[in-house]
Amino acid sequence: MDIRGIIDTGPILALLNKADPWHGPCAEVYRGLRLPLATTAAVLAEVFHLLHRRRNWNLLEHAWNFVLSDAVTVVRVDDDDLPALSALMAQYSDRSMDFADATLVHVAERESTDLVFTIDHNDFETYRVHDRPFRIEPPRASF
Repeated sequence: MDIRGIIDTGPILALLNKADPWHGPCAEVYRGLRLPLATTAAVLAEVFHLLHRRRNWNLLEHAWNFVLSDAVTVVRVDDDDLPALSALMAQYSDRSMDFADATLVHVAERESTDLVFTIDHNDFETYRVHDRPFRIEPPRASF
């Protein structure tokens, strides 16, 4: 599998919602990315949970269309990956790394990619992939 980068919850939500302040920066970056981007079931659980909680049925349909397109590929995280996820969450316990972020960092390490499409700069500027910083897109915004 040719993983070109990973995508987090925030950009998916921003791409779906034109009213989101991150929509413009995320849409601009998205147009220039080589697809597909990898994500995990944990990230998708966050996306669908947040959209369902907001009762935004229209965006739920758009989220399904996005996930079922060639834009993303959902990569497996299974029992063999759990010790690495536990180690990452312990390593970054000072940041309270959540499970979804742990899956993304682990997948990035496993698939040897350092590109992350996220709006969560505070955390992903701290996380490392093979002891190097992530390349984060889009850049920090100042709204």
